[in-house]
Amino acid sequence: MSDAPLPSTQTNGNTRCGLVAVIGAPNAGKSTLVNALVGQKVAIVSAKAQTTRARMLGIALADAPDGAPTQMILVDTPGIFAPKRRLDRAMVSAAWEGAEAADAVLLVVDPVKQRRHELEPLLEALANRPERKILVLNKVDAAKKEPLLALAQDLTAKVDFAEVFFVSALTGDGVADMKAALATAMPAGPWHYPEDQVSDASERLLATEITREQLYRQLHEELPYDSAVRPESYAQRKDGSVEIHQQIIVTRDNQRAIVLGKGGSKIKAIGEAARKELSEVLGQKVHLFLHVKVEENWAESREIYEEIGLDWVR
Repeated sequence: MSDAPLPSTQTNGNTRCGLVAVIGAPNAGKSTLVNALVGQKVAIVSAKAQTTRARMLGIALADAPDGAPTQMILVDTPGIFAPKRRLDRAMVSAAWEGAEAADAVLLVVDPVKQRRHELEPLLEALANRPERKILVLNKVDAAKKEPLLALAQDLTAKVDFAEVFFVSALTGDGVADMKAALATAMPAGPWHYPEDQVSDASERLLATEITREQLYRQLHEELPYDSAVRPESYAQRKDGSVEIHQQIIVTRDNQRAIVLGKGGSKIKAIGEAARKELSEVLGQKVHLFLHVKVEENWAESREIYEEIGLDWVR
């Protein structure tokens, strides 16, 4: 994601615009919630925890109860956890940077798994932050009512949450009410992005994220976190299609064999699924070329961090 200042787009009438940081423990459903608020996919979703690495902006539109057209800039942050490696530290740094100066911070909690060992330090850090804090208990379609209410009471005793919402990002239950309340919390001001823009991620970065999602989706039990998808080239063809070349980086030869699959079957399946989704997202025909490279210490490469949208953190 670019660190360039946000472009200001003045709209007619009484408008609102604000920044909403979406934080939480890994796999709480943050990306699914951002996609639900925007109304289309802008962040990758995977059953594998810590899928989000870079801060990805989703841009949601709503009318506040007073009728003001409202633009909410949603920062989908990586899950916050105890960092051990440089990659971990970069992801956690990105998460907290996404929360700075936000008009609202949504803490998304999975009431079923909870992940208390990661949730408790997060609550402690949030307690002293000045931003407006909102508790979102997600996945309520899979939770029982009494434990859910008890959890809400427990968490609100630890942090001064302005509001609590019970939602299912997956089914959409409760999302509309939460979106309306968020719109009310946004300050008056001009919109920062055009009305039809849903994300600030470049198409080049979005393309690598979609491939990485397929990598996790098809190999989530076999492939560890120390893999990445690196953009190589992204070029428009004269016939209106786009040609994309990407490099899948793994740390060991046996991981390369897993990604390739027997006779190249797995990388072909990953490529076909990513190409199909990219064609739908970009609205044009996509020619996607993938190859796998073994790079044992890629997680120590400043260049790769910059390419996948993360800051270099020592």
